[in-house]
Amino acid sequence: MNAPCPAPLSRRLSVAPMMDCTDRHARFLHRLISRCTLLYTEMVTAQALLRGDPDYLLAYSPAEHPIALQLGGSDPAQLAQAARLGADFGYDEINLNVGCPSDRVQSGRFGACLMAGPALVGECVAAMQAAVAVPVTVKCRIGIDRTDRDEDLFAFVETVAAAGCRHFAVHARKAWLDGLSPRQNREIPPLRYETVYRLKRLRPELEIVINGGVTDLDQALAHLSHVDGVMIGRAAYHSPWLLADADRRVFGQNAPAPERAAVLAAYLDYVRERHAAGTPLSALARPLLGLFQGEPGARAWRRALSAPAGGQRAVAQIMAAGRQVLAAGTAPAAQV
Repeated sequence: MNAPCPAPLSRRLSVAPMMDCTDRHARFLHRLISRCTLLYTEMVTAQALLRGDPDYLLAYSPAEHPIALQLGGSDPAQLAQAARLGADFGYDEINLNVGCPSDRVQSGRFGACLMAGPALVGECVAAMQAAVAVPVTVKCRIGIDRTDRDEDLFAFVETVAAAGCRHFAVHARKAWLDGLSPRQNREIPPLRYETVYRLKRLRPELEIVINGGVTDLDQALAHLSHVDGVMIGRAAYHSPWLLADADRRVFGQNAPAPERAAVLAAYLDYVRERHAAGTPLSALARPLLGLFQGEPGARAWRRALSAPAGGQRAVAQIMAAGRQVLAAGTAPAAQV
């Protein structure tokens, strides 16, 4: 397992919160690859957290630090209680979801629809900040529906910042709340990076992180000329090895990049531990699907993961498949 990042928590690079993607298993794999990249949970609704089992919903490995908890909700009192639970569990940041456009999220009156009510978002942030000592941040879009002028985003940020929020992660697409699916909302509205750059120029005292359409570290570094941080989404989930050189290139660390064989071996130790505790193998194997993405042999690797044997045989099968790819010289370690 990599040693913890020697630098303090930094938002220069993070992996976006993504439902059905950034569970604790994917985060553990990401942390094996990069020590410093900030990791986010899947969104957890405040109501679910208060009515459900926090030990189940908030569980994570200490190795995942630095890690942020994303909450969904619109009731300031509930969000304050949920934020307190997250802080008590040791999360390094509490993030409020003001960017998800799904129908299910809208029906609960949270996510992107909250951009229509900046005063309420401000109340939520203020209540959360009063409840915890860790940073409270907001993830939003550049706009919703026809409320999508640059000035609309600036006014939203002005109101929420006045309530005390100093950190904003902005998806550089607007969201259509009617007519587009969540996936379409990630692809169809055009990216407007310049809007987020303008926000940073207008509010230099705020920490502004850009999100949307970033697929590699070269793009991330280009954005860092204009904003404070970059949040990578599905590219990091589907091709996690893109994070392998992040500690050196983004965070200025001198430690060598990890080797894929060592990462795989360490993750399989984790698989053994979690499977023995009752976690299904399918859930544990899923984050590995993209480990060799873009390399010769990636298709055979995914095939080997799609129908693993049971118990310890599955771990041996996965390791053997990885060794075949590595031994062929088709997946060299990242260059330092």
